[in-house]
Amino acid sequence: MKNNHETQAVPSVAAKPRRQYDPAFKRDAVALWLSSGKSAGQIAQELGILEKRLYAWRRRYAPATPQEQSQIQSEVVALRRENALLRQQRDILKKTLGILSEPPSSGMNGSRP
Repeated sequence: MKNNHETQAVPSVAAKPRRQYDPAFKRDAVALWLSSGKSAGQIAQELGILEKRLYAWRRRYAPATPQEQSQIQSEVVALRRENALLRQQRDILKKTLGILSEPPSSGMNGSRP
């Protein structure tokens, strides 16, 4: 049995090369949007980008909010405290290892000649 329907090839549409934006442009675009008082759509149109791209950049490049800033600060304090404790423990271990690896001094080890 012969199939009368021939498969038609779909003409390939030349894909546009994807535009690359450097991080400085992204940060500047987000800063412009947040400081201008304009909508994301207006800024995106002025810059020739998609509005959804501007929202994505905001998630990554927007400055931290005061609440996020306080969380970051408290985490830094906790990490510094932990770092100091770990340094103390390391120093104690170094001193202990130094004491244990010293050769016994003569006359002090309890043996008699």
